[in-house]
Amino acid sequence: MKTLSHCDSDAPLAGDKTRLRVKIFADAERDYQWQTDNEITYLDASRPLRITFTQYLAEYLKTLSNPSPMRRFFAIETLDGEHIGNCTFYSIDRERGKAELGIMIGQREYWGKGYGTDAVNTMLGYIFNHTGLKRIRLKTLVSNIRARKCFLKCGFAACGQKNIEGYQFLLMEISHDRWLELAGKSSATNTDVPHSRTIRE
Repeated sequence: MKTLSHCDSDAPLAGDKTRLRVKIFADAERDYQWQTDNEITYLDASRPLRITFTQYLAEYLKTLSNPSPMRRFFAIETLDGEHIGNCTFYSIDRERGKAELGIMIGQREYWGKGYGTDAVNTMLGYIFNHTGLKRIRLKTLVSNIRARKCFLKCGFAACGQKNIEGYQFLLMEISHDRWLELAGKSSATNTDVPHSRTIRE
């Protein structure tokens, strides 16, 4: 099975509500639906695709066959195996130990129910435990209150604002030390522990 990108192991990463796995060609149909949806693309500060699904598949296969070393791209599944979104860390700068994070929950019925928070925590657990990166940044629309609450819950702190192509973004970041601090506090109370664990099926 061809994959869009990969982590150090092809085994999925399990959270409490989600698991992250490598992208596969079968994800294309839902990815196309999400990338042509006006509301979802607005929340992602992008514009809906205006190409046919056939054209999209051709581009998808090219990306699938040539993964970038500067990006790690995962599908987000429920624990029952339903593909509900995607997450990535990109602009990887190993010399400076930093990267940017992005996430999108495309299935509306899973909005506001903690799936995004669980996926971000699982991703951070993988990044800080296995990649050597020390700082993760992200940007989200100032108007996207739901996303901001998710990132704050995961330990990100606001570090500025920036206007990009007419969109006003809130900039946020979390360091490895801050993540370890939160992990220690969460372990003491046994709730919302930042983590990821590899599962094999």
